[in-house]
Amino acid sequence: MGGAWYGGVSIDPGVAGGGQISDKYQHYGHAHFSDDAAPGASMAGSNSREPVVGMKIRVALVSALLAISGCTTLSGKGPTVAPTPASTPPSSGKLTKSIISAMGGGLVGGSIGNGLSDAEKRSALEAEYKALEYTASGQRVTWKGDQASHYGEVVPAQPYRVGSQDCRQYTQTVFTGGAGVTARGTACRNADGSWTPLT
Repeated sequence: MGGAWYGGVSIDPGVAGGGQISDKYQHYGHAHFSDDAAPGASMAGSNSREPVVGMKIRVALVSALLAISGCTTLSGKGPTVAPTPASTPPSSGKLTKSIISAMGGGLVGGSIGNGLSDAEKRSALEAEYKALEYTASGQRVTWKGDQASHYGEVVPAQPYRVGSQDCRQYTQTVFTGGAGVTARGTACRNADGSWTPLT
């Protein structure tokens, strides 16, 4: 009984095991299909044992594209975004009355503020706020008074959470013509951006 054609591949039913691809069209387990052959076309008359070069090129191109896309999406880190502060100091350099009143006099409102004018205390209080709101831990915010011998500096510590509020410890050092006097305190940030010292 002659062989039958199924989907363009010759099957020989006379071979034990229910038939197999005829050796005429077999090459290492791959049937040879011409690149320009129509789908389902017979391979009668073709006795080439060459591998399917066109298919291998297509597979190689697809593999290369997958490898390239994998490199671009999976390799390395994406662009890094520099951290920015939550807010920036007022352009005018002056703080609103509500922010200053929320400070409740701050550290400079205590004994270290003795001998300072009201304007100097305001400058020292603004420095406390700027240190708490805008300044990195350990960095100084300085202020100068009306007199050359009156000045000071505020240094905030690392922020930490208390409930839903951010809090910071900080120091204020005031110089009034002699050695500096330092006071320490803690303040917590309110929803409106003001800070209230803990009593």
